[in-house]
Amino acid sequence: MRGITKTVAAVAAVATLGAGAARAETGFNAEVSGVTLTQRENTRIVDIGYTLTGEPAIITLAIETNGVAIPDSAVTRLSGAVSTVIQPGTYTIIWNAGADWPEHEVTNARARVTAWSTNAPPLYCAVDVAGGPAADNYPVYYYTSAEAVPGGVTNDLYKTFRILMRKIPPTGGEGFMMGSPSNETGRDAMREDCHNVKLTKAFYAGVYEITQSQWYQVMNSWPSKWSNNDYKLTRPVDQVSWNDIRGGVWPGVPRGSGLPGAESFVAKLRARAAMPGLDLPTDAQWEYACRAGTSGALNDGTVNITNTDSDARMDLVGRYQYNGGKVLNNGTWSDPPRDCTTANATATVGSYAPNTWGLYDMHGNLWEWCLDWLVDHLGTDSVEDPIGPDSGSVRVIRGGSWGSTATGCRSAYRRWNDPSTEFSGYGFRLVRTLP
Repeated sequence: MRGITKTVAAVAAVATLGAGAARAETGFNAEVSGVTLTQRENTRIVDIGYTLTGEPAIITLAIETNGVAIPDSAVTRLSGAVSTVIQPGTYTIIWNAGADWPEHEVTNARARVTAWSTNAPPLYCAVDVAGGPAADNYPVYYYTSAEAVPGGVTNDLYKTFRILMRKIPPTGGEGFMMGSPSNETGRDAMREDCHNVKLTKAFYAGVYEITQSQWYQVMNSWPSKWSNNDYKLTRPVDQVSWNDIRGGVWPGVPRGSGLPGAESFVAKLRARAAMPGLDLPTDAQWEYACRAGTSGALNDGTVNITNTDSDARMDLVGRYQYNGGKVLNNGTWSDPPRDCTTANATATVGSYAPNTWGLYDMHGNLWEWCLDWLVDHLGTDSVEDPIGPDSGSVRVIRGGSWGSTATGCRSAYRRWNDPSTEFSGYGFRLVRTLP
């Protein structure tokens, strides 16, 4: 049998995102020591031991050979004290190298065990809701890259029983331009004021819209209109109101401190995952995450749609009226039947091209609820971490849906509705704002 190591070497590394700067800012004082790497005799199972001292930390593992890290995708079949928050102590990680990295033989290998501050975590996190609505807690796992996510980010696991989120960086001092320029086709001049927005905190954003399966695992209900049992698990949940999802008070006093309603999806998920930062995105967070560095009408780099109804570029990035959302019968567009397949109405999440940050369905599929009360005129002044008005009558929704035209799916387009509204075109994705 091929072995992974003939000699054993190990190296410990302690890090936070942003290395020394992040350590100074967060006061992070965890340390990893005593790293060992041992291959079990006549197997390709590897045990990595380590000791964590100081404060709790997120622990990740990388494997190096000849001083070069092997691909993250080859270090995913892990068990033990890894990819989650670990309390100080001495632990073991078990790596199934035979399954992860077949047909490789090396003369030495090194295990790099990294401790991350919980305030500056790795690039991806996943909340495991497979325990269902009766669970007391939901485990949370962390991964350093898309390649390190077990099974890959497009695996149906992350559309059914785990909620996968990707970290979005703060804007930096230059901010980003929210809204649309005056020459953008389909522009709503009243509600798309072009202005600079600075977001000072990193946040996780859902890779996908929350699905019917994920909603059931938390809430023990199936509210969606689109009920075909062969497809409903990986379709986004719809017919959920802002009050169902979040409820409570926003922005609250002091501003931005409003708590969700106790029986809402957000409140239950926060409590079971022990993640107080989970919430709906603000209007500005949503647009920043959607754009992913772009400034045009669509987040694939399209500067301007060429048609306000059906547009070839929109066909590629999301489900909307003209690529299956609605049904054309004798020249009349109509809603599909409730038991339709994903060829109509909502598509399976992730069916279209993601943006450059790996987020899917930011255009079309379902309108996504945001935290903010609607303000008609955003203004043209530069703002920092905006959270919307103190009060209002309607909440912001973004992104367009299966029933929208191309105009309504643009990055800058803003709509609204009463927070009690439940509709087959409304859903959501989560964010988690970091300290």
